[in-house]
Amino acid sequence: MSTPILIVKKLPAAGMAIFPFILLKSARLKNDQEIINHEKIHLRQQLELLVLPFYILYLLNYLFNLIRYKKHDLAYRNIVFEKEAYRYETDLNYLKNGNWYGWIRKK
Repeated sequence: MSTPILIVKKLPAAGMAIFPFILLKSARLKNDQEIINHEKIHLRQQLELLVLPFYILYLLNYLFNLIRYKKHDLAYRNIVFEKEAYRYETDLNYLKNGNWYGWIRKK
């Protein structure tokens, strides 16, 4: 099944996953397998949590991290969902191999 990809030129990041879409800042990023995989990992996470709870937990985790680290980049990079997506974005078989709820596992 193909994931719908939308180009949003004013997107504040290179890519973003908002179920069921992947949003990209530019059309050239459609060929970037790592960013597409990263965003597909987020789509899987959203499914795991039945979509809405994902966004709530994502925001709460970010806010907690912002208090803890006091810097946006550190807060963002330490969101449990981002840790999984960054860790496995280069593994193009990660989603095919199952790996459900990988964001829960500590490594």
